[in-house]
Amino acid sequence: MPKERLKILLAEDDLNLGNLLVDYLEAEGFDVKLCKDGELALKAFQTSQFDICLVDVMMPKMDGFSLAKAIRLKNKKVPLIFITAKSLKEDKLKGYNLGADDYIAKPFDEEELLWKIKAVIRRIPENKSDEKREIVLLGKYTFDFNNQSLTIAGKSRRITEKESCIIHYLSAHRNKVIKREELLT
Repeated sequence: MPKERLKILLAEDDLNLGNLLVDYLEAEGFDVKLCKDGELALKAFQTSQFDICLVDVMMPKMDGFSLAKAIRLKNKKVPLIFITAKSLKEDKLKGYNLGADDYIAKPFDEEELLWKIKAVIRRIPENKSDEKREIVLLGKYTFDFNNQSLTIAGKSRRITEKESCIIHYLSAHRNKVIKREELLT
């Protein structure tokens, strides 16, 4: 059975570098989604599932730090690597403070980036296979607890952490009367 290709979200406004990285990483066995600005990257992140995010800091519409902050609000665990020309200590510290797993300054060697990606991925438990996927069918809906999403007719929508916890609890206790106090607890 072929191994599933890991999906990378690449937020990079320099399309020459972006396309070069897409070609290189796809040749190394990854699926890569290139977004030319922060807003497009955030929309892609909200509508698709990615195994790792590579984020440039200086991008139009939404800078990489703001994008990282938005990504962390939606998913605290997805690995994130900054790839940027901003190499000052303050920028690196800000990146790590926002939850970055690594920070690589431009110009960089593609092979070095590849090894950093592999190092970060090694820290994911068995490439997420140890993480119990909790996907439940609820009527016409598919509920994904880990990604906090509901899907119907192929359209996925993110829900809040609280909503996700409530749906998870109710689905685990189907056909039972749940008291309001119990649910609030």
